[in-house]
Amino acid sequence: MASKESEAVRRHWAANRKAAEENIQDGDQELADHRWAGLTTEPADVDYLAVPGRRATWIVPHGAAADRVLLCLHGGGFIGGSQYSHRKLFAHLARTVGARALVFDYPLAPDHTHPAQVDDAVDTYRWLLDQGIAPEHILFTGDSAGGGLAITTQLRARSVGLPLPAGAMPFSPWVDLEATGTSYNENQDRDAFFHRDLVRGLAWIFLGPDGSPRDPFVNPLYGDLTGLGPIYIQVGGDEVLLDDAQQLAIVAAKAGVEVQLDVFPEMQHTFQMAAGRAPEADDAIQRMGRFAQRVLQLETP
Repeated sequence: MASKESEAVRRHWAANRKAAEENIQDGDQELADHRWAGLTTEPADVDYLAVPGRRATWIVPHGAAADRVLLCLHGGGFIGGSQYSHRKLFAHLARTVGARALVFDYPLAPDHTHPAQVDDAVDTYRWLLDQGIAPEHILFTGDSAGGGLAITTQLRARSVGLPLPAGAMPFSPWVDLEATGTSYNENQDRDAFFHRDLVRGLAWIFLGPDGSPRDPFVNPLYGDLTGLGPIYIQVGGDEVLLDDAQQLAIVAAKAGVEVQLDVFPEMQHTFQMAAGRAPEADDAIQRMGRFAQRVLQLETP
């Protein structure tokens, strides 16, 4: 049975769905970010440093390895979310790993449609490399739309001649912009927020009039994942996006990529946002931490 603490995530999504169904518009992005961030506790022994000249924040756990970096791609359906909504979540993860993390703001739709987001992510990755961080010491991670970006950014980076990072940790990844998964039917009464029409609507906003949901830089299920580093995927068992995670794991395995998928029963989309409050979220963070330490060749504390 899901913990009572994890129910905060379900309530968050249920409130968002009610607002969407009643067409209540919340144009205050800062307030929306604050509400989302409220699911997560503030981790101890972590410093946040602004990055001059970039829309980004360094997350620096005390005693963290300076030469290992998590490149963090926030979720929000490409229309919301920010470094501020996800700062604490990625701080919990960085502290568990024992590495620094960089979380940044990419351009949002509808003002900026594809490929603005993936190109900005590639630019941020290039900037990290220019800071002297070795690619094998960089691990991509992200939730939902950011989970998809954790894969598509690698494909885009490779296409422009950049080296691949050590691997990726997408959680609740959104990759199938056509919303074809069977879990849309199987979990339609369990997912507190998402449904097929809503997801296709988000995809339409993100892609714009000229974008294709089968572009491999949008949907990695149509990409060549051969040669990518290890991928660790987490997803909630009650999500309609469950099939996205499962299909991504299948495509990665067929490409010869080391891939691991953990499905957390009764959990909602991005349940990891309850880090520091819900035992399921803390368990998920610990699992990601162990994976990251191995892939980044960090000693387990």
